Amino acid sequence: MPTNINLKQINKLAIPALIAGVSEPILSLTDTAIVGNIPINATESLAAVGIVGAFISMLIWVLGQTRSAISSIVSQYVGADNVDAVKNLPAQAIFIITSLSILIIIGTYPFAQSIFKLYNASGLILDYSVDYYKIRVFGFPFTLFTIAVFGTFRGLQNTYYPMLIAIIGATANIVLDFILVYGIEGYIPAMHIKGAAYASVIAQFLMAIFSAYYLLTKTNIPLRFSFPFHPEIKRFIVMILNLFVRTLALNVTLYFASAFSTSYGKQYIAAYTIAINLWFLGAFIIDGYASAGNILSGKLIGAKAYSGLIQLSNKLIKYGIALGTTIAILGALLYYPLGTLFTKDPQVLKEFYNIFWMVLAMQPLCALAFIFDGMFKGLGKMKILRNVLLFSTFVVFVPILFWLDALDYKLYGIFIAFTLWIIARGLPLIIKFRKEFLPLSQKA
Repeated sequence: MPTNINLKQINKLAIPALIAGVSEPILSLTDTAIVGNIPINATESLAAVGIVGAFISMLIWVLGQTRSAISSIVSQYVGADNVDAVKNLPAQAIFIITSLSILIIIGTYPFAQSIFKLYNASGLILDYSVDYYKIRVFGFPFTLFTIAVFGTFRGLQNTYYPMLIAIIGATANIVLDFILVYGIEGYIPAMHIKGAAYASVIAQFLMAIFSAYYLLTKTNIPLRFSFPFHPEIKRFIVMILNLFVRTLALNVTLYFASAFSTSYGKQYIAAYTIAINLWFLGAFIIDGYASAGNILSGKLIGAKAYSGLIQLSNKLIKYGIALGTTIAILGALLYYPLGTLFTKDPQVLKEFYNIFWMVLAMQPLCALAFIFDGMFKGLGKMKILRNVLLFSTFVVFVPILFWLDALDYKLYGIFIAFTLWIIARGLPLIIKFRKEFLPLSQKA
């Protein structure tokens, strides 16, 4: 197979993946912006959206790793020109992961109040968090179904249909947010924070419906679950388990960041909510190129095209740093308007403006970490990703956060710890990749 990777090939995968990926933070940002401007208890509502968003993101990221595992296996079969041999795997993977999502709903719904008390929520913020979660959680199975279908499309070297599905979901969520949060006088009452939750669930349901439609009509991959399990299901489960551990470590980071910022006061958790959602937006923009790395590296390793892997990594480093720098510059140009888009509370804005520059400065570093993260997923090397995240979380982020909290750095401390965490994630992956594949590329 051809191994000469050029910008056109990368962009053909990266740009649709970028658009699809951005839909996820857009859903959260839409809730954040609209809820932050409701006329009643806006700051408390915004804080609740941030707390619940952190918990739901944890659940999605833990179980949503199905996408990377499916994509890795399918893309390697594509590279080996043997995709028919794996076409029954996605339906089995979807069945496993959606079954787990239903168990999680049953296990968390009755204990929502206790869960959000762990995030230091209390009073009105706790009440809003429980109300919001008890609606949004029902979108969870639809989200995981969609994520698994996206992984299948990525493995098939196709990011176009996931992009279409994501656009449909994001558009529906934005329209429904305005209708359900603010209401339509004489027709639909304003539901405030509950309206934002209903809008998200409906949008997730629509995305699942369109995901099934495109997979069944545009590919030969079936959705009917059948026995026996595919021989690759064992490798799939091992990948998932390693990614579970990795993502749990990642969410320890987000949990401590959210819990500490909540403990500082409602203006701090509200400012953190805005900043972290903008950080997620930057991360998902960069993730378009990380997805291209994921998809192409799986195909190249399946074909044993090691020189192509090195070429791909060199190009993605260059494009990723350029993209991260561009995001930082755009954020700097829109520094103050971005804050007022989400809230008018002067105390919240003050805390947000104090730390937003740190979110922007991280973007080129994030680009390197996320791109190599994507490549290692494509290579199927989930154990390495697990170990790197365990190190960066428990040896770097958590001790530094507690130390800076003791020095009363508040949000500064959280984002300093985030920056060092990103460096500790990216640098070991770059070193490991080049150490393993440079010698192999020279032998080829």
